[in-house]
Amino acid sequence: MKLTSICVYCGSSSGIDPEIIHQAELLGKTLAQKEITLVYGAAKIGIMGAVAQGALDHNGKVIGVIPKFLQIKEVVHTGLTELIVNETMSERKLKLQELSDGFITLPGGFGTMEELFEVLTWSQLALHQKPVGMLNVNGFYDDLLKALKNMVDKGFLKQENLEILLVDTTVDGLLEQMNNFKPQAMPKWLKASLDVKK
Repeated sequence: MKLTSICVYCGSSSGIDPEIIHQAELLGKTLAQKEITLVYGAAKIGIMGAVAQGALDHNGKVIGVIPKFLQIKEVVHTGLTELIVNETMSERKLKLQELSDGFITLPGGFGTMEELFEVLTWSQLALHQKPVGMLNVNGFYDDLLKALKNMVDKGFLKQENLEILLVDTTVDGLLEQMNNFKPQAMPKWLKASLDVKK
């Protein structure tokens, strides 16, 4: 599928692994070079700032979305192509999803996990058919991926739903997977439920 915009979920902290910062900058640079708009949470700090600056430094288009209560000088990036300010975190997440053809998760904390799992759940429920990727830098997400596999083994997650999440250790490899992504068929139980409501 042709990706014209990608939402990147990631931390507002920089962490302690310089390779994560490097890969965030590389992702921003690569999106810019491929003329793919970066959509993200509008911060100039942490991994968020690194991916945005990586794109801006290579003439990329960057759209930031931030709730009003976070729009303070120390946090918000003022050099973006476009800045969208809304009222709540929920509105922010919805706008990020609306603006994007796909999603990539870099390392981050609670907020990053919330965004990743929400967009995966929405895909599972066929509320969107966009690729969801994870850039697993230096094994950052190895333990999480083991936990997800355990959910499958214990019967709480279907293997085909786990496979919605595209995982790679390189920017180019992940983008190739996302470009080759083919949406799964809607689950029969969900399709039947939607047909009844019509």
